[in-house]
Amino acid sequence: MMAQQGAMLAAVVLLVLLPLALSCPCPPIPASKVCGSDHHTYDSQCLLLCAAVSDGQSSWEEWWTYDGISGPGFWGLINPQWGLCSKGRRQSPVDIQADKLLFDPRLRPLHIDKHKISGTLANTGQSLVLRVDQDSKHHVNISGGPLAYRYQLQEGYIHYGTHDGHGSEHTVQGQTFPGEIQLYGFNAELYHNMSEAQHKAQGIVAISLMLQIGETPTPELRLITSVFNKVHHRGQATPIRQLSVRALLPETDHYMTYEGSTTHPGCWETTVWIIINKPIYITRQELYALRKLMQGSPETPKAPLGNNARPLQPLHHRTVRTNIDFFKAQGKNCPTMYRDMHYKANSWAENEIL
Repeated sequence: MMAQQGAMLAAVVLLVLLPLALSCPCPPIPASKVCGSDHHTYDSQCLLLCAAVSDGQSSWEEWWTYDGISGPGFWGLINPQWGLCSKGRRQSPVDIQADKLLFDPRLRPLHIDKHKISGTLANTGQSLVLRVDQDSKHHVNISGGPLAYRYQLQEGYIHYGTHDGHGSEHTVQGQTFPGEIQLYGFNAELYHNMSEAQHKAQGIVAISLMLQIGETPTPELRLITSVFNKVHHRGQATPIRQLSVRALLPETDHYMTYEGSTTHPGCWETTVWIIINKPIYITRQELYALRKLMQGSPETPKAPLGNNARPLQPLHHRTVRTNIDFFKAQGKNCPTMYRDMHYKANSWAENEIL
């Protein structure tokens, strides 16, 4: 009798999991490797799902999402190589709080090569990704700022919300922007490519450009927004030609910087973040076209592609530095950044007695 009840229970569990497994396939590796050897440390629903779909045909890069049991809360559980997504203490994105910024007078202006790039804009089902052609004669190099090395631009991600109240991954004083463009480069002086650099110290730089709604859009952004209709569904891609990254950036030398991670799996904690202290502008018409993009194929469009932002991560006592001198800004019409408290980096002499 007990054996029959056990068999019936197993059948019920299988029937419940089957529709879930069909809608969210796991990569083709054994379930024991997917969810780890210590099953007690993982969510039981994750274990059951992985056991049911361990013979799926999708790869890791194709099936993670921004919601549900394949969303950010599970990235570190479903793939052992993404453990930092759950256990890391230098994760991104974060909230930038103005009263906790540390002014560092040694921070230099950021330099980005003036060369124009070509690449491919692709709908991956998770984000809109710009992949820069790496066989070009002239690469766009990123240097200066907080960087000790030269970095080569590799790719860009567009994060946005389905309405104006959210969209950006980073926030400023708790305020969210409708969108955020993130430009990633790898340390070209120490490493050969992004795949190698993402695992190494000082391997990656990420430049954050906040998107704000305006009647006059950033002109260079039109090269990207004009082709949104060609990447409406997952798997679709279109070429981008002669894009000037330098022209895409706003006219300011001010930025904030901190040590963090990539905001997509595997959350590599090798990323120097540079958040530009001025947004770039997108029109409501362009944002409407962006919000029409879908996660799935034309046959199964699924949900809109938007709302692809990882939740904010704890700062864990990390320092967020800036080259904005609050003291000099006093009395010079800078109401948005001025605070009653001002910060300056200490300057230590070699023979100074502590």
